[in-house]
Amino acid sequence: MKYNDLALLIRTPIFSKNDLLLAGKKIHDYQITLWTKKGYLIKLKNGIYAFAKDYEKIKGEEIASVLYQPSYLSLESALSFYGFIPEMVYAYVSVTGKTTRTFNNKFGHFIYRHIKSELFWGYREIKTDNGRYLMAEPEKAVLDYLYLNLANINNQPDFESIRFNYDQLSETLSKEKFIKYLQVFRIKKLKRWAMQCLQ
Repeated sequence: MKYNDLALLIRTPIFSKNDLLLAGKKIHDYQITLWTKKGYLIKLKNGIYAFAKDYEKIKGEEIASVLYQPSYLSLESALSFYGFIPEMVYAYVSVTGKTTRTFNNKFGHFIYRHIKSELFWGYREIKTDNGRYLMAEPEKAVLDYLYLNLANINNQPDFESIRFNYDQLSETLSKEKFIKYLQVFRIKKLKRWAMQCLQ
């Protein structure tokens, strides 16, 4: 296969070797390595690539959703997205039912934190010009963050160090949904801190 054939075959900026197999096309590893060296392709991780010609179009959030599946953006990434924390977040932080992993590529730093499979819910699909990505609902983003950082929250100063924007929480969170989601976790310590988010 020639590079031009690949570019005609794959219509999305991001693709995997599996996409080629599903299309009934065989591609040799040396070809992908060569096209990557020539700057035609950007390696995101083994088996997943992006077209360099589409670099400006691709969002890091789209990559986060395909790099390690199943996963959805949550924690600091979602808290920042909803304006719940003042900090800029320089990594794409997701949760996954799989093992905790991190990846680095030309598009940034991607962190995946493990969450129990029975807590892997509470996200929505956001469509983009080139694809889609999954983002935690606001209520689940707060609960995921508190749940996965519970070991570091032992007193009021620890909780306040998160620096939640309470005006934004009040404006965005559905109290009914938040309490409903909280009940699924069944953790007394989590409830103590989570309920302060509804003040």
